[in-house]
Amino acid sequence: MSKLLARNGLDLEARDKCLVVCGVVGFEHAAELADAGSRWLARRQAGEAVSFDLRGVAGVSSAALTVLLEWARAARRAGLTLERVRLSAALLRLTDLAGLERLLPVESVRG
Repeated sequence: MSKLLARNGLDLEARDKCLVVCGVVGFEHAAELADAGSRWLARRQAGEAVSFDLRGVAGVSSAALTVLLEWARAARRAGLTLERVRLSAALLRLTDLAGLERLLPVESVRG
C-alpha cells in the first residue's frame, strides 16, 4: 500500500493494482486527486489490469465521478485494462442517473 494523496479528510492510496479513495471528494481537490491517480496509472505496465475503489467516498459527489472518468481515460492512454470499479451506493445511484454504468465495469457492495 502506498499513500498517493492526503488532503483534509481525503485519501488516495494504491493497494496492489487498485486506486482506493476514502473521504469527501470536492472540486477543491478533484484536479489534484485526478493527477495523482493518473500519474500512478502512467507508471503501470501496458496490458496490466487495474481497478478503482470508491466505496469509501463520503456522500454523493459529481467531483468523484469527474475524477473517475479522468482515471478511465488515463488507463486507456496507458494501455491498461480497467477490470473493476467499486462504488458506494450513493455514487452508484449518481452513476446510474448520469448513464455512466454502461461505460465502466461498475460493481457495488451494497450495505
